[in-house]
Amino acid sequence: MKTAICPILGIDFPLVAFSHCRDVVAQVSRAGGFGVLGATAFTPDQLELELKWIDEHIDGKPYGVDVLIPENLSIKNEKDVTYATLAERIPQKHKDFIRDLMATHGIDPTQVVEQRGNARISMQQENAMKLLEVSFRHPIKLIANALGVPPQEMLDLGHRHGVPVAALVGAPEHAVRQAKAGVDIIVAQGGEAGGHTGEVATIVLVPQVLRAIKPIRNVPVLAAGGIMTGRQMAACIAMGAAGVWTGSVWLATNESETSEIFREKMIAARSRDTVRSRCRTGKPTRQLRSTWTDAWEGPNSPGSLPMPMQSLISEPILAAAQRAAEKGNPKAREMVTYFVGQGVGLVDSVKSCRTVVKEFMEEFAEAVGDLNAAVEE
Repeated sequence: MKTAICPILGIDFPLVAFSHCRDVVAQVSRAGGFGVLGATAFTPDQLELELKWIDEHIDGKPYGVDVLIPENLSIKNEKDVTYATLAERIPQKHKDFIRDLMATHGIDPTQVVEQRGNARISMQQENAMKLLEVSFRHPIKLIANALGVPPQEMLDLGHRHGVPVAALVGAPEHAVRQAKAGVDIIVAQGGEAGGHTGEVATIVLVPQVLRAIKPIRNVPVLAAGGIMTGRQMAACIAMGAAGVWTGSVWLATNESETSEIFREKMIAARSRDTVRSRCRTGKPTRQLRSTWTDAWEGPNSPGSLPMPMQSLISEPILAAAQRAAEKGNPKAREMVTYFVGQGVGLVDSVKSCRTVVKEFMEEFAEAVGDLNAAVEE
């Protein structure tokens, strides 16, 4: 089965898998999908190592890279900002709130490791472009951006290398801006999705986006948000999408970066156990509800800081909670969370990436067969 996205990405089955884990990217592409590595958390040197590893383990199959260059960022135009200098701006009331939260959960503050230090903020355009420069030293077949229209420099770089540029949107008006800017692929991501997301549901958003961009130009649209099965994929194709962009489904795989504790939480979770909150990054992200998310949404919360300062609070504490939970601390286990969409309610076991791709293909074929049979009747 081929759609408009297949010749663009060099694939036969339009299943795109976003992951922060190189193993997932390689395994999905080898199995017939298209892996996309989230690169924002890496320094340029780290990304070089990750992509080199992917090149050596992907059997020549195509893959892509995703960066995060927000249009609206509190430090967007500042120079020489590092994680260390930004940490100095955290208000005392937030430090006190975190201290009390750790004490409540039995987390030793000496086990909190401040990360990155003098590293530059990768979400600033200048630093994100360095990640892209590394990426283009490798045979990538896609670059993607979230949280706004990609800067012109990114569009120009992609087109100069003959690599399509994708952008994620959560509203039809955002899609119009992306189409006018010149992106090659639009990812319409519904509010069910994990990570940064808007509020409109996928089944409403996809047809809205298709209708909104039609008068402008023909841009392939990938559907995203809560898509965990081949039948859901078939439904998205039926709506007019050229394929699907998936994320949460890969968190419950053997190859993913998630911990055993979080995978167990995923299996136990219902779709209602996710929450959309600013408490992780400073912008609305859907994640698994935990005592961490409850505290930040509670009456004693000092309120989330703007991106990227909130991540300087959340990431070290949540990492410490994970380590404490692995040592048997039950209160710390209650705090463990991660980005995940409402599709978590469909997770019932941990599988290999290859198995997930195979099941997508089989279920998609079954759904198309059922639809054809219904039409013939």
